[in-house]
Amino acid sequence: MLATTIINFESILPFAIFGLFAVASWWLLEILASGRPKAEQRLEGIRNPSKRGKLFDDGGSRDAGAMTKLIEKATPALSKPLQPQDEASQSKLKQRLSCAGFRSESAPSIFLGMKFLGLIVGLALFGAPMLLISGFSQDTLIKTVLGAAGLFFLPDAIIWFITKQRKDAIFFGLPDALDLMVVCVEAGLGLDQAMRKVAEEMKKTFRVISDEFGLCNFQLQMGRARSEVLKDLGDRTGVEDLRSLAAILIQADKFGSSIAQALRVQSDSMRTRRRQLAEEKAAKTAVKLIFPLVIFIFPGIFVILVGPAAITMVREMFPAMQGG
Repeated sequence: MLATTIINFESILPFAIFGLFAVASWWLLEILASGRPKAEQRLEGIRNPSKRGKLFDDGGSRDAGAMTKLIEKATPALSKPLQPQDEASQSKLKQRLSCAGFRSESAPSIFLGMKFLGLIVGLALFGAPMLLISGFSQDTLIKTVLGAAGLFFLPDAIIWFITKQRKDAIFFGLPDALDLMVVCVEAGLGLDQAMRKVAEEMKKTFRVISDEFGLCNFQLQMGRARSEVLKDLGDRTGVEDLRSLAAILIQADKFGSSIAQALRVQSDSMRTRRRQLAEEKAAKTAVKLIFPLVIFIFPGIFVILVGPAAITMVREMFPAMQGG
């Protein structure tokens, strides 16, 4: 009876330790992310009446803002071991995050901090239970390293997925945006006004393109040169079609050629490329269907067609061969 109790206690102990660690971590985060006292909020409301409603809002926005501030304060220390040492690596990391839509100054620090935090959590989450259950062994070390590596590279996978979604959205929505720009330019609007109109009209259909063109309009309003704005548009998104579009618009603006004609040619080429991509995927479908056919469908067909003949051979042919 005592041995059974000890075995049950040893099986429950890792889960109890993990639960205690999770509760302690949550309690610590709640303490660190707690809001300011009511007196300070009232004083802030008196100093700035326009923010009074936001200061006394007890909803989830205050907690989200406090948690965001906590993450921004904690990530520089966490990301310090993973910070790139040269300018080329830092620029490459910023470009990668910019393609995913994260363009703030703290984005690299938050990204690297989340990677380092994932490594620590992976070691604690997989290492402690494995040591308590299996003891220190080579299998325990391999499982711990694999689990920690999975959480360490999880932010990279998320950034890759978000970047792919953004590039696909831009690729499939850019021809429609160019057609709308052609209509606006031929109606007498300038390129800046056409981009502003596209940003307003495509908010509900292609939000990514609307945001990118809206950022271009904001940069133009701040006095930045149009060529620099268009070049930055192609660089920060990482989409080759936008880079080609930026180059064409810069060349048309420089030499005084027709912008509407350049946009129409670019739109036609993008539609042709999109149609060719669809035809390519359709041609690959037959090859991709081979594997599910061989693995899942052919065995069933084989059993249905050959099964009766095999049963007849077992019942009739084998007894005849044995002289029965």
